[in-house]
Amino acid sequence: MNKSTHSATRSEALQGRKWWLLDADGLVVGRAASQVASILKGKHKPSYTPSLDVGDFVVVVNAGKARFTGKKEEAKLYFSHTMHPGGARQTPAHKVRARHPEDIFVAAVKRMLPRNALGRDMMRKLKVYPGDKHPHAAQKPAPLKLAARA
Repeated sequence: MNKSTHSATRSEALQGRKWWLLDADGLVVGRAASQVASILKGKHKPSYTPSLDVGDFVVVVNAGKARFTGKKEEAKLYFSHTMHPGGARQTPAHKVRARHPEDIFVAAVKRMLPRNALGRDMMRKLKVYPGDKHPHAAQKPAPLKLAARA
């Protein structure tokens, strides 16, 4: 009886990648983003290996219709910096939603992934669109149903 843990190899990680389609209309941003990050990492697979990118592709549509709870729409600030002295910029969530509604969902998922080359590889598998149209129909993404919470 072999009691060692199996770690996936790079070739095993690249095989069997699925495409998932998530309709974010009415979903809470943070709750949906945490489950999407888990799929991008591959934690839903028995072949999960922390040091390899074994996750699946996720297409998120209607990202502009995802909602915040509480007063986050007015109070939440997104930080950026121009890399010049005094170049700190803070943008409220409602202004980010008006200009680039998909950026809210992308930022939420990105902050839940590792901050290294592995996390950047995982982010390349996330495709986010503000409306209900996407160019990934040829991949035949399976619908992703998230656990609904009140």
